[in-house]
Amino acid sequence: MVVGLGNPGPNYQANRHNIGQIVLDHLASKFSINFKSHRAGAQVAEYKLLGGDKIVLAKSTGFMNLSGNPVSKLLSFYSLTPDRLVVVHDELDLEFGDIRAKFDGGHAGHNGLRDISAKCGSAFHRVRFGIGRPPGQMPVADFVLRDFSAQEKKELETLVAQAAEKVAETVEQQGS
Repeated sequence: MVVGLGNPGPNYQANRHNIGQIVLDHLASKFSINFKSHRAGAQVAEYKLLGGDKIVLAKSTGFMNLSGNPVSKLLSFYSLTPDRLVVVHDELDLEFGDIRAKFDGGHAGHNGLRDISAKCGSAFHRVRFGIGRPPGQMPVADFVLRDFSAQEKKELETLVAQAAEKVAETVEQQGS
């Protein structure tokens, strides 16, 4: 299962904090699948691989800071353990455009990861999309809830595709 973190509604759609959901929208488009409402408080899209395995893409319909319950419910619904989970999220501690995968670890102050870790444990995969640090004295919350800058938007399509590839690599590694 791949979960893209973000906040609901059009006001947040293009925010830095929503990069997880932006990457999942790219994957759904690539696989020609659509998201449907799920009773866990999420939108899900399922894709069957050639070998018969299924990949579930999921986006919470609630706010990022409350991502743990929907993720926990989806893991239970699909009978998955947290080590079969990939969470795609924004990362302040990486420069804009730096995309990295890792397994397990702390939340580094990311409230979405904090809530998932509290409800599911921390032993899950992450695809971290670097957004950099806020300029000057700008509060972190203001920075992550802003849309990408004009310069960042020029690179975003390519970077989102790279993040989707990193998700695919992470999923493939789980299968082996």
